[in-house]
Amino acid sequence: MLFAIIGTALTGPGQTIGVSVFVDSIIFDLGLSRSQVSGAYLVGTLIGAVALPTVGRLIDRDGVGRSMVWIGVAFGLGIGIVSRSWSLVTLAVGFTLIRMFGQGSLTLVSVVAVTKAIAERRGAALGVLSTVGGAMLGIVPVALNRLMEWTDWRTAWLISGAVVLATVPAIGRWGFGYSARGRAEATEGQDHGTVTSDVNRAGAIRTYRFWVLGAASAAAGMFVTALNFQQISLLGEAGLTPAAAAAMFIPQVLGTAGAGYLFGWLSDRWSSRALLVIIMGMLAGALALTAVLRPGPLIVVYSVLLGMTGGSVRAVGAAVPPRWFGIGFIGAIQGFLTFLGVFGSAAGPLYLSMGRDITGEYSTIALFSAIVPALIALAALRITDDRPVTAVS
Repeated sequence: MLFAIIGTALTGPGQTIGVSVFVDSIIFDLGLSRSQVSGAYLVGTLIGAVALPTVGRLIDRDGVGRSMVWIGVAFGLGIGIVSRSWSLVTLAVGFTLIRMFGQGSLTLVSVVAVTKAIAERRGAALGVLSTVGGAMLGIVPVALNRLMEWTDWRTAWLISGAVVLATVPAIGRWGFGYSARGRAEATEGQDHGTVTSDVNRAGAIRTYRFWVLGAASAAAGMFVTALNFQQISLLGEAGLTPAAAAAMFIPQVLGTAGAGYLFGWLSDRWSSRALLVIIMGMLAGALALTAVLRPGPLIVVYSVLLGMTGGSVRAVGAAVPPRWFGIGFIGAIQGFLTFLGVFGSAAGPLYLSMGRDITGEYSTIALFSAIVPALIALAALRITDDRPVTAVS
């Protein structure tokens, strides 16, 4: 589990907040507009999301160790390409690689590693993984910004890529073992598991509960990312200075880390229906609060609630599928769920920005959007059976 946590922590340079540290420098150095850079990042995110179901199948086939080696190499090369970019095209290629293999694939293989290695109290273990990932969202931007102050953005980005290349493949090779064990890893876990027959991805996506969980992942990815992306502007409308608005990332990260562990722990004890209803309730509450935000404690409550939504949905989204579908095909199943979440995160910022252009303010479109998690919460109430799905032979 320690190696999986380290692997997840190293996705930091590929996270949205980490990349945002370099955006202004990239714009100035390459002579691009902010829209061009944002568009390249959007394209990279979408292409990376589409590839995740395939990556999940490869993880099931090749095993965690072998998969982490090639994922780490591709992630490091992507960071290197961004550091050497000279045009919009090369920048888009680099963004595609870091989104596909960093935030997407490396996080996915780390989740699969913990899922297959731990059967008892799996939710708590995945909660720890989610907590570390959430905490890194706060640490990585600070570290990258300091590194950039000492050198320049290209050197800082190149150093980040070198760190990834030096550590992630080594963790895969010697931490997990390089042999292509694939399904054998899942078979070993069945001694402690709760299912007698693993369900493949085709069987999983035919179930109602899968799509409720997928909708929750997509909604959280979409709206949390949108509110994060526009945070300085959104909280500026509420009366905060840019510095004060940026400081609200701190309580948000604390909420993400705390909820990641709490909801992972609860996943071993509570029904998925209850957890999904609570998570969607928190998301709806955060969206609704945008209509009444003013300088003061309420903004802190909003920030913590938004962070808790992101942390809890990651923990529950990782812990619940093994309970329902087994672990033999968990890479492919988690890959599809991750695709839904990442796709939502790609669409969120543009959706919120266009909504503001139409209505003239963020709060109107955000308040309207609260309907979406409310409807998903109602859909989750129909999940009356948390028992494992039986594979059809």
